[in-house]
Amino acid sequence: MERFNSNKGGHINSAYDSNLDEPPVYEETNDDHRMVRPSVISAFGHDTLDRVPHIDFYRNAGSMSGHRAVRPSLQELHDVFQKVSECRCVRCVRSLCFSSLVGTQSPPLSIGTPSDDLESAAPTDDMTGMVKFGWIRGVLVRCMLNIWGVMLFIRLSWVFGQAGWGLGIVIIALSCVVTTITGISMSAICTNGVVRGGGAYYMISRSLGPEFGGSIGLIFAFANAVGVSMYVVGFAETVVDLLKEHSAIMVDEMNDIRIIGCITIVLLLGISVAGMEWEAKAQIILLVILLVAIVNVFVGTVIPATKEKKAQGFFNYRSKIFLENFTPEFRDGETFFSVFAIFFPAATGILAGANISGDLRDAQAALPKGTLLAILITGLTYLAMALCVAATVVRDATGNSSSIINYTTPVICNGSTAVACELGYDFSSCEVEKCKFGLMNNFQVMTLVSGFGPLIIAGTFSATLSSALASLVSAPKVFQALCKDNIYRALHFFAKGHGKNNEPIRGYVLTFIISVAFILIGDLNTIAPIISNFFLASYALINFSCFHASYAKSPGWRPAYKYYNMWTSLLGALLCCVVMFVINWWAALLTYGIEFLLYIYVTVKKPDVNWGSSTQAVTFVSAVSNALSLSGVEDHVKNFRPQILVLTGSTRSRPALLDLAHSFSKNYGLCITCEVFVGPRSETFEEMNNAMEKNQLWLKKKKRKAFYAAVACDNFREGTESLLQASGLGRMKPNTLMIGFKKNWRTAGAEAVQSYVGILHDAFDFEYGTAMLRVNQGLDVSHIVEAEGQAPASTYPCLQFKKKQPKGNIDVWWLFDDGGLTLLLPYILTTRKKWKDCKMRIFIAGQPGRSDLDKEEMKGLLKKFRINCSDINVFDDLHTKPRSESLKELQEMIEPFRLHEGSKDPDQIRALQKEQPWKITDKELSQFEEKTHLQVRLNELLKEHSRSANLIIVSMPIARKETISDFLYMAWLDILTKDLPPTLLIRGNHKSVLTFYS
Repeated sequence: MERFNSNKGGHINSAYDSNLDEPPVYEETNDDHRMVRPSVISAFGHDTLDRVPHIDFYRNAGSMSGHRAVRPSLQELHDVFQKVSECRCVRCVRSLCFSSLVGTQSPPLSIGTPSDDLESAAPTDDMTGMVKFGWIRGVLVRCMLNIWGVMLFIRLSWVFGQAGWGLGIVIIALSCVVTTITGISMSAICTNGVVRGGGAYYMISRSLGPEFGGSIGLIFAFANAVGVSMYVVGFAETVVDLLKEHSAIMVDEMNDIRIIGCITIVLLLGISVAGMEWEAKAQIILLVILLVAIVNVFVGTVIPATKEKKAQGFFNYRSKIFLENFTPEFRDGETFFSVFAIFFPAATGILAGANISGDLRDAQAALPKGTLLAILITGLTYLAMALCVAATVVRDATGNSSSIINYTTPVICNGSTAVACELGYDFSSCEVEKCKFGLMNNFQVMTLVSGFGPLIIAGTFSATLSSALASLVSAPKVFQALCKDNIYRALHFFAKGHGKNNEPIRGYVLTFIISVAFILIGDLNTIAPIISNFFLASYALINFSCFHASYAKSPGWRPAYKYYNMWTSLLGALLCCVVMFVINWWAALLTYGIEFLLYIYVTVKKPDVNWGSSTQAVTFVSAVSNALSLSGVEDHVKNFRPQILVLTGSTRSRPALLDLAHSFSKNYGLCITCEVFVGPRSETFEEMNNAMEKNQLWLKKKKRKAFYAAVACDNFREGTESLLQASGLGRMKPNTLMIGFKKNWRTAGAEAVQSYVGILHDAFDFEYGTAMLRVNQGLDVSHIVEAEGQAPASTYPCLQFKKKQPKGNIDVWWLFDDGGLTLLLPYILTTRKKWKDCKMRIFIAGQPGRSDLDKEEMKGLLKKFRINCSDINVFDDLHTKPRSESLKELQEMIEPFRLHEGSKDPDQIRALQKEQPWKITDKELSQFEEKTHLQVRLNELLKEHSRSANLIIVSMPIARKETISDFLYMAWLDILTKDLPPTLLIRGNHKSVLTFYS
């Protein structure tokens, strides 16, 4: 951000320049390329950078419905104001300057770059040329045409013949319940924000995330593509039946179906590619034909039946027929569920409008209204037509005019033929052998009942072609939306659109190829149940999406459509799953299997998208709920977990420290890597904010299960103190501080050393366990991280904890009982895959003359703790004076920091102590000579026994506050760990973390 300087002025706003007679400006030159921002004399009566609420502030970059605007940042409003001397407005901002002069509220500034995300699709050059549909042509018509399928004219009469109109109503009602609940759930989802192209895929993916959306989107697009071939084959079969009646078969029935099917789909493809406007006109024509055919059936039921029609079972409206057809009469092994499975696919098609959501003028308003009204109209139509034929047609008829009863010979009629006898027709032969007519036997009952038979054939053509056309448009649209999101990178080729409506031409070609392939197969009876289950899986996830979003209770879930219930949506999801098994159990299992595999694939690939899904919301709710539940759980030693606060200069520059901490805490506890930014808050705040996201992403990239936290403070120790006190949440609060050894303590200066040692004192004060890691190469690899990507990983120092450890030892020098943390942490290491080849060796201090007894006691203790080790070593000579060369090394180490008061008079000594209170006095050295020598002696033993260890764990010595100087303590730590393999000093908080009780 750049602020302009200006000269002082006398105006009430010091940035105002009366010569220009324009308002002050505020320019930003960051990466977003923000334009000159003028202040305005707004509704508040004074010139201000603040803006009143406006829709453009809430758009995504590159929004198709309007330009995105950027409101003034908090820093712009809060930072010290700096005036400017001129209004350097570009052309698009001149209007803002002018509007401020006349006292009007200026529109927001617009920025943004196009994005491939559907929610922020790049606007086309000619927005006015795009074809957009309203709720009638875009949703209602399409849904009705898709729901009114071949079932309406071919199998509906058979369904009511088998189930009777009593259970038949239940079948239709149950189907409508499923589709209505799904429609209501969809209405809630699509009114919870702007809906772009992609239909069911878009709604599911934005609600449940890319894992569910990506899996269902692919199979839903495939189902629509295969659905095209199913509908076209249905059309071709009807045409072939007509050719057969007129002896006009071209080759044979199967090949004729293939020929007619391929010709038909080429014509449909031409209509689709021509544009949505042409496709919509074709749909209107097909709708008119279909409506005429439906009306033709109702008209036919009141036209007096001829003798020929009566012989085929049609008697106009008769109460006796209606009552006879009330009860079910399942034949040929059919059951209620098998009949329901045959009818239910006819009720699908409710997503026909949603599938072209990107082509709707106002999808949020159109989808609920059009879809639910279509379900109502089509449901009533199915019910009315079914009841009409149930009241006018008997179940069995011979079709023979000689079946008229002449009453000269007695006729005995039973069962379903009794009603016909009362009406003067003897169909009793149907009790012995299967007849060809009646509800149970003739699939052309609607043609029989209608006023003009050929219209029913036209209606059948219309139903099949309209459904095929809708699916041919839906499949590429959904597939294009899926490919645009780049969830499956190999399919991104199909994301490109063409023309003013961004038509998915490549998707059309792919759908055409898939459809032709299945048409050439010819027999679609096997694939049909799978396709129905694919659609039902989509319905189930739409219902579950609504339930899940409601259950998550996210403030962002605010659907404008209020007539939904989360539990009803869950019921709808369960019903869809049950129906899937009712239709075909193996197809249901196959559908679940395919969806599960795709879900796993997308989960593993982790697409780089963030749609604010309800899955994220539920994760948050669950985390808060679990954290609150955990707060009520009392601490117990058996449930102790190492919850580590890793103090690093920079997360990425201390990989060894973080890797080791991660090994301790992964799947066992919590790991928070922390950083303190030292300096004035105003100067470090921006750096800290940038580091927050950068380091959390780095942890995710490196697959480190850790959190990142940072504070800005004038003093490093104060910042660390804040982290020690405030990090964590409830019971998930760090209990162990892990820090790197300060290798440069001899050159860092007194203030830095005091701060470092002070942190250790603070950790002990707050009852933290403390671990300090030292490696010979040092922990800081920031100079390499800066050039990351240029140097191979093998050149990085101290990354030995990142790779698998070679066969070796973890040497644990458990010298002081600190509650067991010194033993627990190395045990955890041995459970890790990277450390599984390392054996744990225990080294303890023993009393002279009882080493064997001490060893047996330790062996018994370890056995009670269920901790295995390869060897136990007892040292009873720790009190032995170190070698002179070792002591000399220590003396050289502390020499620059000694006060040397022995030869000075008392006044001079007091003056030096006041001036340099941090220096080591002779008295201090004498008082703690034994403890100092112990550190030197331990280093000698460590070099002797653990020089080849993969990792050394040593009990950390403690320096009593205001008794042991900081530099002497640092000398202890330095001499203890000098010239050794990676060494970790550990000191627990002296509360038990191990127990042998069950």
